[in-house]
Amino acid sequence: MALFLILPMTVQARENLRMTPVVRAVQAVAPAVVNIHTSTLVEQQVNPFGGLFGGDLFEHFFPGPGITRQYEQTSLGSGVVIDAAKRLVLTNAHVISGASSIMATFLDGRQYKADLVGSDPDFDVAILRLEGSDDLPQVVVGDSSDILIGETVIAIGNPYGFSNTVTTGVVSAVHRTIKTKHGTFTDFIQTDAAINPGNSGGPLLNRMGELIGVNTAIYAEAQGIGFAIPINKAKRVIAELLSHGRVDPVWLGIRGQDVDQRIARYFGLSSVGGLLVSEVYAGSPAERAGLHPGDVLLKIGRNPVTDKQGYLDLMRNFTRDQDVRLEVLSEGATKTVTARAEIFEDDRALQLAYDVWGLEVGTRFARKQLVVTRIRSGSPADRLGLERGDVILKIAGQPVNEPKDFARAFKRYRMQNSLILLVARGRQGYYARLTIQ
Repeated sequence: MALFLILPMTVQARENLRMTPVVRAVQAVAPAVVNIHTSTLVEQQVNPFGGLFGGDLFEHFFPGPGITRQYEQTSLGSGVVIDAAKRLVLTNAHVISGASSIMATFLDGRQYKADLVGSDPDFDVAILRLEGSDDLPQVVVGDSSDILIGETVIAIGNPYGFSNTVTTGVVSAVHRTIKTKHGTFTDFIQTDAAINPGNSGGPLLNRMGELIGVNTAIYAEAQGIGFAIPINKAKRVIAELLSHGRVDPVWLGIRGQDVDQRIARYFGLSSVGGLLVSEVYAGSPAERAGLHPGDVLLKIGRNPVTDKQGYLDLMRNFTRDQDVRLEVLSEGATKTVTARAEIFEDDRALQLAYDVWGLEVGTRFARKQLVVTRIRSGSPADRLGLERGDVILKIAGQPVNEPKDFARAFKRYRMQNSLILLVARGRQGYYARLTIQ
């Protein structure tokens, strides 16, 4: 009879068994993860007339210090060092939005003031630079192009203020598109690793400890699922932010209208949806890609184009010189073409705003107000009754103070059939609907 002896396992052997790839990844990366604490000083002018004047009209007609109320708002989030030499931290744009001061705290207790290098809400990506000169740990930036469905992923962050919390899960899906109050986000990684408020901006890692995504809790309706921005998408945004401090909006150079039931029947489409191209601008990416008026844009990449707003929302996920794959119905046949996105320059937007909306604007520098300087005869602005010298305070609820704000509004709302403007004329203020079609 054979005799088996069971020998006690050595301490080293026990530690080797427990030292799984997940543990090694966490030990390598956790020191580079930061808890981001922001504070915002909110200053609100008190309107002594109560509801008689709206806030914007009150500030227009009664400029100056007046009666103000101040209070501080604070928030928590996460980030990770991606370049120790340059002291750069990657996080979400919504984590630091509106912050007047930003502090980053490491696992070892070191704390630094952070300056904002740049952020973009359409991509929900921001870059911070930490003050100081001492050595910092950093994460290894990976590649999200070869993510495997089902592979193990690790999320590190500060949910609800519990610093350096680790959760694990698997990649549930890739190329997810989600719609939130902040906009439409494409190509997200979906995971069942818990991602909660405070996790936003923290790293999503593979088992090698490589950064493959930026966790985001921007989708409040998510229950039991989490989302992350693929690192390859974030890399494009990071390059823009480091070069220019912002991500310039891009366009393809088309105008269009929604595909309703009548148009869908005419083109033989099985369902309502898409963008009927009504104009292709000369020299634009769309013209070079071979698009023509009368084509119907059905998809951008993997995502169906639902309508005009859906088209604009999807385009906000692209950066300059990025190829955009389009599925188009043209002359009765469906084809796929590729257009290279270009920056939508402010000068071009202002010229098109004059052509489409019918007004030109300038700045009244004494009070930094957006003033109408020219009206095109027979245009939507002319039909509305706008005049030279009118002050435009808001477009679609967004404050506008100078031409670059006006250009930004046109880029965002250029395909709308109507817009609500807040206008001041003389000593009167009023809301007016600008009807484009």
